[in-house]
Amino acid sequence: MEDEIIIGEKGSRPVRTSAARKRKSKKSKRNPLIWLIIVLAVLMLAGGFGIFCFHGFSGKESRWVYIPEGCSKSAFNDSIVGALGSGEANRVMFLWNLMGGTVEKAHGAYRIDPGLASVRIARRIASGAQTPVKLTFNNVRTIQELALRLSKNMEFDASQFAEACADVLPGYGFEDARQYAAAFLPDTYECYWTELPSSVVEKLVGHRNSFWTAERRSKAKALGLTPVQVATIASIAEEETYRKDERPTIARLYMNRLAKGMKLQADPTVKFANGDFSIRRILGKHLAVASPYNTYRVAGLPPGPIRIVDATTLDGVLDAPKNPYIYMCAREDFSGYHNFASDYSTHMANARRYQAELNKRNIR
Repeated sequence: MEDEIIIGEKGSRPVRTSAARKRKSKKSKRNPLIWLIIVLAVLMLAGGFGIFCFHGFSGKESRWVYIPEGCSKSAFNDSIVGALGSGEANRVMFLWNLMGGTVEKAHGAYRIDPGLASVRIARRIASGAQTPVKLTFNNVRTIQELALRLSKNMEFDASQFAEACADVLPGYGFEDARQYAAAFLPDTYECYWTELPSSVVEKLVGHRNSFWTAERRSKAKALGLTPVQVATIASIAEEETYRKDERPTIARLYMNRLAKGMKLQADPTVKFANGDFSIRRILGKHLAVASPYNTYRVAGLPPGPIRIVDATTLDGVLDAPKNPYIYMCAREDFSGYHNFASDYSTHMANARRYQAELNKRNIR
């Protein structure tokens, strides 16, 4: 017969029998086990969620996620999947939704590097923390070419950049659109993909204005030139040769011609006037074109640069050593260098050698 609880006298505490004590002992032994199971389950869930959150992007190279303005939730998802793959995209989208992300705030461009955790990717996109894009350009002739080059890395298109130039540059003294090429310098710039084209124009022209220090402006004034005119001479020198060490000599030659009141007779300006820089031999039909850039027909400098020039070439013009040359002709060895002359007879001898080589190579 089981022990029972014995009730004492009135006012005394009940006394548990041995059977009651055994039941309590079994119950107390079960409680730690239950709690251990609960703790282990929580830890496993937390660990699994941690692995889920901190799973690193497995791509072998960086990828870019682009979220255009006004895109739908479906298009947003497609952008994530297209850049990261469905597995990573599902993790990022789940976490992004947990963070309360919106497509509107996600508008932008984000570089995703290998190993970047899913939670960090989601946080960046949810907070709109864009990655700056690099705009690098060189060897650009026209504003149209520049607009196309930049628009490849920006949300705006080429026509919007060209329109921004027309809106912004007059405020910096570039009243004539033919001078716009003088407003920019080849370099590497950082911008956000979503930046307005007007903001990019402001950034680029600001860099150009920083280049034109008081010292450089003083040098230009001593040469009787404006910064735009320096850029125009530099652009001709750049088109004349890819040999950087020869450009200051060519620049001084053209300044000598200007000082003497001679026409520049620069072949690159004729190519520009004809809209064809692939011309290898200037012929009568090319010289006949009516254009302010045809320096065989029009005296003085053309109305603006025929390309966007490097800062080093601008300095080459400003610091060009004096020389007596007023004639030049490409060397017959096609090295990219030129033969220079201060008198016409020497120049014609140089020209005949070059023309003979053109004929020999059947260059028309």
